[in-house]
Amino acid sequence: MRIVAGRWRGRIIKAPADSRVRPTADRVREAWMSIVMPELPGARVLDLFAGSGALGLEALSRGASLVQFVELAPKSLSALKANVAALGAGEAAVIHRGDAMRFAASLAPHAFDVAFADPPYGLGMASKLAALWLTTPFAHVLGIEHRVDEVLPGDGDRRRYGDTAVTIFRAAAADG
Repeated sequence: MRIVAGRWRGRIIKAPADSRVRPTADRVREAWMSIVMPELPGARVLDLFAGSGALGLEALSRGASLVQFVELAPKSLSALKANVAALGAGEAAVIHRGDAMRFAASLAPHAFDVAFADPPYGLGMASKLAALWLTTPFAHVLGIEHRVDEVLPGDGDRRRYGDTAVTIFRAAAADG
């Protein structure tokens, strides 16, 4: 995997050594970042189910001021920490070991400018996270990667990339 654009463009990052991990493809990540690019400069970003940290690190590379990563799996945490160190992200990258759903549920409205989530497929977590955000929009913009056959609640902007979909939710202007 590599960072697609920004100050770390072309830098290689490691995927977790875990066969259950499904890293976001470069082309999907690039399209996703293009959609949220106007919000990234100076943004406070949340990367839920962070895995390797590719989404949050891409956001930092493109000008986000801070990214908080949330990951529970030990192998993913190890890869994430190695990637943050290799890129020299320093204090702009804060890593939380914990359950991403619990972390999101603890947040106040508009705690972050942009949030990314790439939950495990087949467990309904993408739909649960979308429902949580619809109740308490913890970020102005939330993007969730999910299987194309999982339909999320709400009226997010859904984009399809082969078997993968990314749904982007935006808080109403009056909300944030």
